[in-house]
Amino acid sequence: MPRGRSTFTKRQKEQTRQQRQRDKAERRTQRKQDKPEPGSQHEQDELRAAAEAQAALFHMGHDESSSQESTPSADEPVK
Repeated sequence: MPRGRSTFTKRQKEQTRQQRQRDKAERRTQRKQDKPEPGSQHEQDELRAAAEAQAALFHMGHDESSSQESTPSADEPVK
């Protein structure tokens, strides 16, 4: 007995939905593989470069001695 048009359309629609699900799952796993692990050297380098770029925008140097003098440490009482 031949199938009707609606059955064919439903089957095509379901196959398309399943294919989209597979594609989505594949993209998700690909992103997980491409994502650097937290705390990795690559991520730290990116964060350091971003911080240096932002400091350059504000014309601030990476001089640690001047930043330590201007901010009191946790051990020293604030006057």
